[in-house]
Amino acid sequence: MTAQITIGHETSGKPVEFDIEELLATRLLVQGNSGSGKSHLLRRLLEESAGMVQQVVIDPEGDFPSLAEEFGHVVIDGSAYSPPEIEALARRIREHRASVVLDLDGLEVEQQIRCAAQFLTALFDAPREHWYPALVVVDEAQMFAPAAAGEMAEDTRRMTLSAMTNLMCRGRKRGLAGIVATQRLAKLAKNVAAEASNFLMGRTFLDIDMVRAADLLGMERRQAERIRELERGHFLALGPAITRVPLACKIGPVKTGHTARSEGLMALPDTAPADMEALLTADLASEVAKAPPPPAPPPAPRVDEMENSIARAEERQVDAPEPADTSALAEQIEAIIAQLAQDEGVAFQSASAQYQTFLTRCRRERIIGPMPDMGAFRRRMAMAGAGLDDLDEALRERIMQRAASVEPDLLAPFLVLASSAQAGEVQVDEDALGRAYGTSSPGRIRRLLDHLERQGLIVIREDFGGDRSVMVPGLDDLATAAE
Repeated sequence: MTAQITIGHETSGKPVEFDIEELLATRLLVQGNSGSGKSHLLRRLLEESAGMVQQVVIDPEGDFPSLAEEFGHVVIDGSAYSPPEIEALARRIREHRASVVLDLDGLEVEQQIRCAAQFLTALFDAPREHWYPALVVVDEAQMFAPAAAGEMAEDTRRMTLSAMTNLMCRGRKRGLAGIVATQRLAKLAKNVAAEASNFLMGRTFLDIDMVRAADLLGMERRQAERIRELERGHFLALGPAITRVPLACKIGPVKTGHTARSEGLMALPDTAPADMEALLTADLASEVAKAPPPPAPPPAPRVDEMENSIARAEERQVDAPEPADTSALAEQIEAIIAQLAQDEGVAFQSASAQYQTFLTRCRRERIIGPMPDMGAFRRRMAMAGAGLDDLDEALRERIMQRAASVEPDLLAPFLVLASSAQAGEVQVDEDALGRAYGTSSPGRIRRLLDHLERQGLIVIREDFGGDRSVMVPGLDDLATAAE
């Protein structure tokens, strides 16, 4: 059985093929405004690959249940099951390799998000023996992985972001290949979008979305206008599962569809205005009386139930297993920080940018465990950049005791001075001091030294020749000199 499917054709008529085996390893991002043919593209992809691989569709709009009649997908009505039942269904889906459509159309938006998050988490947490390959399609992904906090509750947002990040970042080893489709790239969390290696970009009009789409396709900014001019059903494709260079593709026809939807114009009913008014207003009061009353709000939990819930949570925290080897984890983190400290230009980045780069590298290396906070990270970066890791423990401890009162922004350059003083060097390396401080200005370096002296952290002596000697009180070895 071949793993190639045809999703459409180029303008020249040449078929555009999709490698499903490659897709399982590299994931897919689809973007297009409403009416650009995004759902049609997903349907074509699902129909063509239905006999090759298990498919799981998260459908918030009720667009894909029609796959059941033609291809045997099981439609799961999300509104008919409780959260534990949804999780149990997800586990059985992985065990029995069933192709399903999770229809969330009957739920409110926040309920849709929570249901999908619990479903995806259960798919991700399935036992290792059930890690079969599966395509997981998430339509309207900007709902489930928002780039910014919206009107949903904060716990809901964290839950859904965690589920989507696991799917796109760590799902490959578990056999899960994420396919996310969104109307707005700017509204989709970047850490979710960045994990896709294949892209199909449809028509969009906002500048911010066009620029992001052009960047992902490797196009120049002036070529971004091309995305605005795409016709419905036309997409720009790029990725190892499709093509190595961007190409325009028209998506092919589909067998299934939403039969209740009308895309064209319809003639208006030929009814006189008076008759239409009667149809709208007759027996209105009786219809309102037949409407079911709004549901009563859920009762507040009893105090004893809340106490039991808190006690169980505390027990889970106490009983939580420790990492298998905390020393190995610490060594891995130290190695990444040491490598980052030696990167060219990293000192000229803000502390927050450095910290984000550090966390990204930890995720890339699959390091799971407690991470140092921002303060601890900045201390370790300063120590690694100053070369303190090469000193023996006693000297390092002595220098760090002297640096205890140093401001965080000045710690890195102070450690460079202290390390040089401890080594007995006669000149300070101004380039090293500038890199540690994040500047190439000699004036800023002089002002830095003056500020450290006013703080009582260093002592500066200037001889008749104009040379400035810098000493670090509290360290026996007198050191450094700066021109």
